[in-house]
Amino acid sequence: MRVSITTLGCRVNSYESDAMAGLLRGAGFEIVPENAPADIAIVNTCTVTNIADRKSRQMISRAVKLNPKAKVIVTGCWSQREPERALALPGVSAVLGNSEKSRILEVIGGLMAGEYAAGSVPDVMRERSFEELSAVAEGRTRAYLKIQDGCDRFCTYCAIPYARGRVRSRGLDSVRRELERLDEAGFAEVVFTGIHLTDYGKDLDGVNLADAIDRAEGLYNIKRIRLGSLEPHGMTDGLIERITGNGRVCPQFHLSLQSGSDTVLQRMRRGYTAEEYAAIVEKIRSAYGENAPFVAFTTDIIAGFAGETIAEHEETKAFMERIGFARTHVFPYSRRSGTVADRMPGQLENAVKSARAQELIALGRSLERRFLEGFLEREVRVLVETEHREGLMGGFTDSYVRVLTGSGAPGELINVKIKSITEDENGELSLLSYN
Repeated sequence: MRVSITTLGCRVNSYESDAMAGLLRGAGFEIVPENAPADIAIVNTCTVTNIADRKSRQMISRAVKLNPKAKVIVTGCWSQREPERALALPGVSAVLGNSEKSRILEVIGGLMAGEYAAGSVPDVMRERSFEELSAVAEGRTRAYLKIQDGCDRFCTYCAIPYARGRVRSRGLDSVRRELERLDEAGFAEVVFTGIHLTDYGKDLDGVNLADAIDRAEGLYNIKRIRLGSLEPHGMTDGLIERITGNGRVCPQFHLSLQSGSDTVLQRMRRGYTAEEYAAIVEKIRSAYGENAPFVAFTTDIIAGFAGETIAEHEETKAFMERIGFARTHVFPYSRRSGTVADRMPGQLENAVKSARAQELIALGRSLERRFLEGFLEREVRVLVETEHREGLMGGFTDSYVRVLTGSGAPGELINVKIKSITEDENGELSLLSYN
């Protein structure tokens, strides 16, 4: 029996889709591409923006049209927030909550036997246990490990806490077991992922993110631990010291910013100031000494938040310059029903938000090129991942810079010397090696 899985949104969703695929393969199902005919179609939705909501519904409709006789199962963040609406869509057979993805075989079995009765999706805000899912994705050189779920922050613009629930953490013994599985599978790099990584261990006794990282000690194949998105709130001096002192941790920190203006940050209810953010960056850079210029800071920024003035927008641009981000992901502010920010005065026109986003994107690209220039004529270590083009292989440095090289094979860690910066037809920048 053939199953397709369509995934929208973040790395956590991707991890959970991989975990469901693993369960299905183990039970004898064939996993097919999302655009291939299937007997069962799973759509794992996202709700980070209104656009994500709309695209989730479009992908559900697409799955139904492509597979009119298939059982269509909807899960993920949008369907967690609006389960009745998801189940009412034509062709949808079942809706699974975000804490129920481990039940995928049970639900499919019920659907096939005609015994599944669509019930209500559990209230994820009441969930207190971490759903243990394992995912070893086929055909990849970098593995992901979900160690945390949920968020307790409730920023004024964000609907994710209502879709993911409160903070739940994978136990340290479970983290070790998963790392051992990935090490045995031969992965050289593992990315720790979660909804709010810096809150890892908040629900455990005396445990934090560094303890989870330390569980990789003694493993043979895993040479690099990369961290997913980090929030400034949890980056204490003690955590910074332990993370930067661990040789396996990649010197690339995706430290979520959202705005460089203190007044906007206050309206967002982010819980830190621009100066506090800058102090965290400086502490991390200082820990790397002479290698500080090659530590990559990447971030997310929302353009045109409710009430954002021209002066506040300019503060964000100045702050981006000050930090010197290696890469910036910019999103125009998207109003989310049910959030505090949706009711705030001073909502900007879409054209204004789009124009400001384009300014930030252009600045971000300039800063990215400036960061890459520092690698010219230097030797870097690259995890080779895929065949690229014109006989070149593509891979990433520990600071998550793409390198194109004429040597190496997927899964290998190699040292190369950087010759130049190259740009592809999509505007993506990479380093080109001499090899």
